[in-house]
Amino acid sequence: MKVSASFLSSKTIPLDLHKLDETDVDYIHVDIMDGKFVPNKTMPFSEMKNIYKYTSKRLEVHLMVDDPEKYIPLYAELNTEYIIIHVEIDKDIEKCLNLIKKYSIKAGLSIKPNTPVSALVPYLPFVDSILVMSVEPGAGGQEFIPESKERIHEVRALLNEYGINAVINVDGGVTDKTVVDCRECDIVTSGSYIIKSDNFQEKITSLR
Repeated sequence: MKVSASFLSSKTIPLDLHKLDETDVDYIHVDIMDGKFVPNKTMPFSEMKNIYKYTSKRLEVHLMVDDPEKYIPLYAELNTEYIIIHVEIDKDIEKCLNLIKKYSIKAGLSIKPNTPVSALVPYLPFVDSILVMSVEPGAGGQEFIPESKERIHEVRALLNEYGINAVINVDGGVTDKTVVDCRECDIVTSGSYIIKSDNFQEKITSLR
């Protein structure tokens, strides 16, 4: 199991990024919020681009935004392995996924807890990753929605049915207790559980 660490709940981002860089975490999960798709808003790219000063880890960029096309070229400049957009946006999703791939970056599609898994079907040929939200996106520190285990299973069955070789990631409320419900995933994304602890490596190891 690979582990991605979100710093959304961090109060001391540079320090926490540096501490994460000293662990064996696989990815840094970068949450981008525009205040429209979700109520909260994160710092602008002019500040986010400085992530490289504090960590050499590969990035997963999660765009919780209405208009990903504005953000994709910016975050493609960083040490980014995945850029993930939401299936619920009112935009040309296929166009956005292809734009991500144009930058030789892996394209991901995220799905909210109440969106039918079938909404992913039209875009499966274009994705490298499916991010299953196990909380409502937009805020850290929420509790894992128990039904997410079944949704992860549904996504795995869907990928198998269509012969799609994409990874499954789960994001939201992931701890050493809830990770047992994520065993059909390839990556787990955890924020507060890691960032609010005294020992980042211990928490990361407990999720593998």
